[in-house]
Amino acid sequence: MRAVGFRGNGGVEVLEELDLPEPVPAPRQVAVRVAFAGVNFAEIQHRRGEFGAPDGPGGVDIPGLEVAGTVVALGAGVSGLALGEPVAAYLPAFGVLKDAGRLREGEDVLIHSAAGGVGFAAAQLARELGAGRVYGTTGSAEKIPYAAELGYDAVFLREGFAEQLAEVTGGRGVDLVLDPVGGPIREQSLTMLAPFGRLVAYGDLGRHEQWTASVWDLWKGNRAIAGFNIGDLARRAPEQIGEYLAEALRLLAAGRIRAGVTETLPLAEAAKAHQLLETGTGRGKFLLSLG
Repeated sequence: MRAVGFRGNGGVEVLEELDLPEPVPAPRQVAVRVAFAGVNFAEIQHRRGEFGAPDGPGGVDIPGLEVAGTVVALGAGVSGLALGEPVAAYLPAFGVLKDAGRLREGEDVLIHSAAGGVGFAAAQLARELGAGRVYGTTGSAEKIPYAAELGYDAVFLREGFAEQLAEVTGGRGVDLVLDPVGGPIREQSLTMLAPFGRLVAYGDLGRHEQWTASVWDLWKGNRAIAGFNIGDLARRAPEQIGEYLAEALRLLAAGRIRAGVTETLPLAEAAKAHQLLETGTGRGKFLLSLG
């Protein structure tokens, strides 16, 4: 089995291409021959050591949450899947919007990292779920034109976004904020929540120090902060992931949303994909091909 993994934490230089034994699925598991693997920021955090030192078999960790491929082996007790069946895993935007964010029809949304893979999907899904106005932010001015094509009503540079958002909303703010950035951006976002508003934290791209939210700020306006972690959800409630994916595939098949793949690289160039994502110089979604 071809894979990319790491034996120690660090920069992209710790990634290495590996040839590993074919996995044997345990009960209620399946083995998938991966054709494409997505790259997301959680894998960068994993590689850097933010989730701990490598503790996989033989001291090697294989990062990755997003795959598309074909079922090649079934563990005991598996139902609803067959050998040779195409499968895919992972779609965080649905969970962030529907479950953690509890988006309701007509509500206004602010999506940070609007030009990223989740931002690409979230803008479209927010529309499908009946959102009112959808705003976005990007970390650089160069990404604003790209993000603006994704269906946002307005896209702001992340630095100074709060003032611009306050202006276009007449000081009301928004009902829902999706934030993978953290730090000062998260603090400012909390001030942009309308009464009954929710902020969903689903990452910490900036590796910021922790901050403390005032209970008074939440209590007095019936505001809330929620967390969303797709990896933890997959372990605790895998059936929920299946529901997200089924709905996403239905919308894709109907042409109501589109995938945001901007670059496909061979597996051997996994380090390049990590670097593009980690430095913020890329946009959209990166795939690694195992073909």
